[in-house]
Amino acid sequence: MQLPELVRLALEEDVGPGDVTTESTVAASTTGTATIRAKAALVVCGHPSAGEVFRQVGATYRPLVPEGQEVVPGTVVAEVDGPLRALLTGERLALNFLMHQCGIATHTRRTVQACPALKVVDTRKTTPLHRALERRAVVIGGGGNHRFALYDGVLIKDNHISAAGGIGPAVASARLSAHHLLRIEIEVEDLHQLREALVAGVDAVLLDNMDDATLAEAVGIVRAWEDAGNGRVTVEASGNMHAGRLAGVHAAGVDLVSMGGLIHQATWADLSMKIRAVH
Repeated sequence: MQLPELVRLALEEDVGPGDVTTESTVAASTTGTATIRAKAALVVCGHPSAGEVFRQVGATYRPLVPEGQEVVPGTVVAEVDGPLRALLTGERLALNFLMHQCGIATHTRRTVQACPALKVVDTRKTTPLHRALERRAVVIGGGGNHRFALYDGVLIKDNHISAAGGIGPAVASARLSAHHLLRIEIEVEDLHQLREALVAGVDAVLLDNMDDATLAEAVGIVRAWEDAGNGRVTVEASGNMHAGRLAGVHAAGVDLVSMGGLIHQATWADLSMKIRAVH
C-alpha cells in the first residue's frame, strides 16, 4: 500500500467526519507552530509518514534532524506550521507513525551494534499494511531486509516440506516452477535435513533454532560441500536470536541472521508535540 493511501485510511479511522474537540475549542482562523521533541535517546525515523499526515490535514512539516541520526532526550526533531486545528488533528497520528518507526530503528541499531561484522536482516513478521514502513525503519537503524513478501523469493519451510512429501520433492518442484532470477532457500531443523537440502540443490539454507555448536557444524558441512565443487550456498541462521547471541553466531561462520524481533520486539520510542507559538 502506498503511503498516501495508508495515511488517508488512518485519518479516516482517527478523525472520521471531524475532530469534535478541536473544532469546538479552536477558532478556524488561528494558526501556529509546534515542535516535536524526543523524550528519550532514539534513532530518528519516520519523517515521510509524519509529513504526509500533516500534508493531508493542511499543515507543513519540517524535519530538523536527518533520519538515521541518534539524538539525546530533549532534541527537537521537527517543526510543524499551519492552522492550529490541523496541527491538533494530525498530532496523535503523526506521533504514532514517528514513535513506532523510531522504536524499530532504535532497537535495530542497538541490536546490530552487538556484532557489527554480522549481517542482520528482518522477516515477514510485520504489522499488516505497515510492512514497507517497518522494514524501512530496520534499514534506517542499520539492519537489512529479507524477502519483502511471498512473491519475491522462494523460502521452503517445514509445512511446505510436509505438503510436498519431503525436501527433495519440494526443491525439485520449486526449481521447475520458479523463474531463473529467484533463488531457492529451504529451512532445515537438523543436520540430516541440511544434507538432504544440499543434495537437492538449494541456493541457500536457513538453519532454524540451532545452538551455536550445531550452527558451526552445519556451516562446516556447507563449506565442505562448496569445496567439493558444488557451488556457493548461502547460510542463514534464524530462530531464538537476540543481541546477546550475535557474536557467537558470527563466530560459527554463518552469512547472515534473520530476526523477526527487530520489528515485533521493538518498543515505541517516546516523542511529544507541543504548541510553541499561536498567531
